[in-house]
Amino acid sequence: MKLASIPTKQYIEQREEEYWLEGTRISLDSVVYSFLNGESPESIAQNFPLLSLEQVYGAIAFYLANRELVDAYLKKGEKESFAVPKIEGSSSL
Repeated sequence: MKLASIPTKQYIEQREEEYWLEGTRISLDSVVYSFLNGESPESIAQNFPLLSLEQVYGAIAFYLANRELVDAYLKKGEKESFAVPKIEGSSSL
């Protein structure tokens, strides 16, 4: 007896160097930070009405399966958001 192939769903997509919930403008960061702050998947889905509960669980599963990669990605984003842009042509005193 041969089992039928089961299609898999993608919940996360990479656009350039950032991760997003597939087909949305909601970043993986938003869901992961909510999860790390102790919010339940149900609460996260309520806070992001464009996401289904399935999508939230998919994002959390992606994070848990790729924790080292996503944690490094989040850390990089934090560093970049706090970096002071260097203005060309300016000199320090």
